[in-house]
Amino acid sequence: MSSGTRKGWAPGQLPGAPEAAQRLLEWLQEEEGGLDVVGLDLSGADLSRGDFSESWFTDSRLVNVKLIGADLYRSDAQGADFTGADLTRASLVRVNFDDAVLRGATLDGADLVKASLCDVDATGASFRGTQFMGASLLDVDLRDADLTDAVLRENSFKVAMNHATNLQGVSGSVFGPVKLSEQDSVRELGGAALEEWVRKKGGNVQVITGT
Repeated sequence: MSSGTRKGWAPGQLPGAPEAAQRLLEWLQEEEGGLDVVGLDLSGADLSRGDFSESWFTDSRLVNVKLIGADLYRSDAQGADFTGADLTRASLVRVNFDDAVLRGATLDGADLVKASLCDVDATGASFRGTQFMGASLLDVDLRDADLTDAVLRENSFKVAMNHATNLQGVSGSVFGPVKLSEQDSVRELGGAALEEWVRKKGGNVQVITGT
């Protein structure tokens, strides 16, 4: 393995924070194992197309980080700050995003199969064409978010939305209900009422009721 690369991959840009940059460089020399950057600041780094399977981003700061096409399979990103990050086409299968911040992040075309998103701030985030399959979205703030052409399959979907949430072309099935913010009030939508609201916004989802 050549110096400074891991299986032929090297970061496009190292983090600005010296401790995080050093940890990443050390990891590049290791033969195997995930990256452990718990609590470190990787802001501004370009980690696109890297393989970060089973890595630890817990409580890390990843503001404006590029993770385009990266693989974070089974990684822990609980409490991490991905504000403005670009995770376009990233593989986020079984990633733990609980308590994370995805404000203004881009996850277009990402794969979120069986991912966990509980108490997540995803206001203004972009999920265009994102695959949500068997994922848990509980207390996720999707106000002003863009879910154009997103695919939902049997997801727990207790989220907050507003009229600016883009649902054009969204399809699949969800367990509700959704909290809809309207000016100074919030109302809960579930069942047929939620299906109708999504349909009026250009989407088509089946709301699964509990047994």
